Formats: sequence, C-alpha cells, structure tokens
Amino acid sequence: MIDLHCHLLPGVDDGSKSMDISLKLANDAVRDGIDYALLTPHHMNGVYLNHKKEVIQQTQEFQVELDRHKISLKVFPGQEVRINGDLLTALDQDDILFADEGGRYLMLEFPDDDVPNYTSNMIYELMQRGIIPIIVHPERNTKIMKKPDILYRLLNRGCLSQITAGSYVGAFGYKVQKFSKQLIQTGQAYVFASDVHNLPNRKYEMTNAFVKMNHEFGNDYVSRFNENAKRIINGDNILPNNFSKIKVHLFHLF
Repeated sequence: MIDLHCHLLPGVDDGSKSMDISLKLANDAVRDGIDYALLTPHHMNGVYLNHKKEVIQQTQEFQVELDRHKISLKVFPGQEVRINGDLLTALDQDDILFADEGGRYLMLEFPDDDVPNYTSNMIYELMQRGIIPIIVHPERNTKIMKKPDILYRLLNRGCLSQITAGSYVGAFGYKVQKFSKQLIQTGQAYVFASDVHNLPNRKYEMTNAFVKMNHEFGNDYVSRFNENAKRIINGDNILPNNFSKIKVHLFHLF
C-alpha cells in the first residue's frame, strides 16, 4: 500500500519526537501493509515551518536509517501545507513539496474548525498554475461537517480529498466516522491515508479501513482508492468520481 500522509520524520513537528520513535512507527507501517510513504510534516501552519530543501535532506537521512535497520519502507519527501496568504509566494520561491515529483498534487490542510474566506480565490490561483489541491482530512473539519456543501463545491472545481483511515474506523468518534462514510457513499472521497502521529488514537489503521470498506462498499472501492494513491504519487490522472451532495437534515422530529 501507499500512504500519502504521515508524520514520521523525527523532531520536525507534532509527529515523531525522535529517530527511535520514527523507526518504531515505520515498523508499524510495514506491519500494516504499507510499502511506500510520503512524509508530510506540517508546513506554514503558524507553528511549524518545514522548508523543502530541509525535508528532502531529512527524508534521505531517514531512508538511510530505515535501510540500516532493514525496515522495508520506501519514503518520499512531502509536506502537509496549511492554506495561508503566503502560499503563492512560497510556490514562487520553490519552497513547496508535492505528493508527486512533477508538482501536480498538493496536500492542502485547512484549520480544524474553519475554511478561510479566501479559500475559493486561493484554489483558483493554484488551479491556474496546474496544481490540484488534495484537501486532507476534511471529515475532521468542524465547519465542513456542519456545511458539507463547502467540500462539494471544492470538489466540483477540481480538488480531491483524502480521508484519514482512522476516521473511517472510529478513532475520532462516531460523528467523524459517520461523516467519513457519507463522504465515501457520495463519491466525495478519493484516497485513504494514515496521518499517523506518535499520539493516542493516531496509529496505523489502513488495513482496518480497507477491510471495513470492502465489507460496506465492496472490493471495487478498495481497488479505486489504492489505484488513486498510486496515480497521485506518480503524478498521473486519478480515476474520476461521480459525486453527489450530502443531504443535511436540518430538523429532526421525535
């Protein structure tokens, strides 16, 4: 399997705090069936800055340690980029890493409880540059949960979305689990990723998520999600989804 979103690099963000922890997480990844991992430390989120050149160097050093410890995980440099007013400048300065080497797919994060007012304009500017934003873990964004049409409109404009595997299996509670399933049901989800941290309830759940997906939706969904992850990391066109709106029930009668 391919994991497009994880926090394995040691000492760079709220993920792993040491090389020993990173190696343990890498072993966990392999046990969960992951062969390739895009390392996506937080970047430009108001707390962490992980510049492109540094992440590339740190990823190379981590791969050396993985090989030395005979851990069969191939890692690639990436970033989880927070949407912010300086993003276009960072792109101009060649300080942004993508999910693919060709600079096509961008792992884009929103604040946990908001989608900024300038998001529409920023998405337009990214699209004009040939960049396809992948909205990471929208199922955990409280504003999107309340107003799912926000995500629907972004997908209509050409964005993609990545669901955290743990969300779908219940690691973040029932509401997030239910919303994750709704996004899959309506075609508004394209890939799973672990978003693993060295934190409680942030472990690898990729295999569990795919087992659950196979049970609830069938093997075709599993195949599509795996194929999309492969196409994204290779910079190829993803398999298109026929997506629909989530019906929001404003009034509940008891």
